[in-house]
Amino acid sequence: MMATPGPKRTSLRLALLATLAVALLGGCKSGTPVDPILQLSAQEALEQGKALLADEKYSRARDFLNHAFEVSPNSAEGREGLLLVADSFYLDGGRSNYIQAEAKYRDFLNRFPTSERSAYVQFQIANSLAQRMGRPDRDLSATQDALDAYDDLIRLYPTSEYAAQGREKVRLVKENLAEHEYMVGVFYTRYGLPRAAVERFEYLLENYPAYSEKDKVLYHLGLAQAASREVKEARETFDRLSREYPDSHWVGEIPDLPEPSASDETEPETPEQAPEEPEATP
Repeated sequence: MMATPGPKRTSLRLALLATLAVALLGGCKSGTPVDPILQLSAQEALEQGKALLADEKYSRARDFLNHAFEVSPNSAEGREGLLLVADSFYLDGGRSNYIQAEAKYRDFLNRFPTSERSAYVQFQIANSLAQRMGRPDRDLSATQDALDAYDDLIRLYPTSEYAAQGREKVRLVKENLAEHEYMVGVFYTRYGLPRAAVERFEYLLENYPAYSEKDKVLYHLGLAQAASREVKEARETFDRLSREYPDSHWVGEIPDLPEPSASDETEPETPEQAPEEPEATP
């Protein structure tokens, strides 16, 4: 014999059916299901978005964080939601996400230029660009943009905790730019344009004095000078290499140079047109 449901169970079942009916009626009127996120306040959406962010569910977190901003864009919850949307793109990683992150950080800074988080946002703009840096033999536009963004951070927020981190990042970015100059100089040497190579190596040494591999630059500068019949300058460069980097393996590669003659003092002819710089490793 089938048991008869008790009064409490019957009441609960009726309540659930009533709730379902209201939801279905609402959905039928609008023609589309009701997104439960839309029913949340900015604070509720922010809390759920932050929880999803902590679980590394970045795409889902953005739904809640965007809603928090859209519901109350000028509130503390709305501002935090927008900033966390940018963070979610950055943490998600990948070139397209870094582009989205930079755009969101810039949007935040344009909307709230006096925010107490401005230094952090500028730091993250620079980081988003630095994450997109190509190899030294590739396009360097993102590298230069990252350097400019870090310089802006240091200039605008010199006492912030992010300025010190920015200075270290600048060093790494300049390493990339200096390596590009070195590779172009080597390319010119191999192409048979030692004078163009000399100018490139000298530019590197002057503009990137903190470059970590100056010993190899001095070695190739000496070779380019010797090939340009600048024997005296080549000797001075190789002497500098031996003096400043006595333990470098490049010291053992220094060639024997002939004694300078009168013809060596004559400037070599410079080609009318130098080749285009390489876009990839020569």
